[in-house]
Amino acid sequence: MDLPALGLLVGAGLAAGMVNAAAGGGSLITFPALIAVGLPPVAANVTNAIAVSPGYLASTVGSRADLPRRRRLWPLVPTSVAGAVLGCVLLLVTPARAFELIVPFLILSAAAVLGLQNQLRRIVGEPHDLPPGREQISLQTMAFFCSAYGGYFGAALGVMLVAGLALVLDEALNGVVALKNLLSAVVGATTVVVFAVFGPVNWAAAAVLIPATITGGYVGARVVRKLPPTVLRFGIVVFGVGVGILLLVRTLR
Repeated sequence: MDLPALGLLVGAGLAAGMVNAAAGGGSLITFPALIAVGLPPVAANVTNAIAVSPGYLASTVGSRADLPRRRRLWPLVPTSVAGAVLGCVLLLVTPARAFELIVPFLILSAAAVLGLQNQLRRIVGEPHDLPPGREQISLQTMAFFCSAYGGYFGAALGVMLVAGLALVLDEALNGVVALKNLLSAVVGATTVVVFAVFGPVNWAAAAVLIPATITGGYVGARVVRKLPPTVLRFGIVVFGVGVGILLLVRTLR
C-alpha cells in the first residue's frame, strides 16, 4: 500500500467514525475509499464492515452517560445479534443487486420518519402513552430489522436506528443517539465475527482503518453530546437524505 492510499484510508476512517457517532452513514465514506485503493466491491464491503465496527464501540463509550435506563437495554442485545447474523448470511449467500436497489429508498424513508416524528406520533401515539409491553415489543422489532439491515449493508444504519427508536422510545434525542451507538456496536461486533470467518477481508486495509474509525467515533460522540436536540435532529435528517440520494444516483448509473 503506497503513501497516498494510506493517507486516503486514514482520512476516510477519521471522517467515518465521526459521522457514525452522530448519524451513521460513515460507510459511504470508507467504502468508496476502499474501492479507490483497488479492492473489488465484495471485498471492500466486507472489509469496510469490519473496519468501522470498532468506531461504534468508541462512540458508545463516548456517549454512555446519555444511555437510557440500563435494565431496558439488555433485552435488545440478543435481538440485535440475531438480526445482524441474519443480515450477514443474506449478504454472503444472495445476490446483492436486488437489495442495492431498495437501500436508497429505505434510507430516505428513515430520514422522513425522523423528520416527521411529531406528525407520526400523533398517528401512532406518544411513546410515553404506550403500555410497557407494547413499548418493549416495538423496541425489539425496530432493533431486529435495523440490525438485519446493518448486517447486510450497514450504510446509514444509524439514521435508521435513530428514526425507529425515537418513534417508540420516550427519551431525549441524545439518549436515543446513545442507544443507537450501543446497538450499532452490537451489530458491528457480530459482523466482525461472521465476516472474519466467512468473508473475503483485506486485513491490511482494515488495520489502517480501524484505529482511525475508533478515534473519529470517540471524538464525534463527545461533540454530539453538546448539540441541541433540534440541531441534532435536523443534521441527521439532512445527512440521511444526502446519503439516500447519493446511493440512488450510484445505483442507477
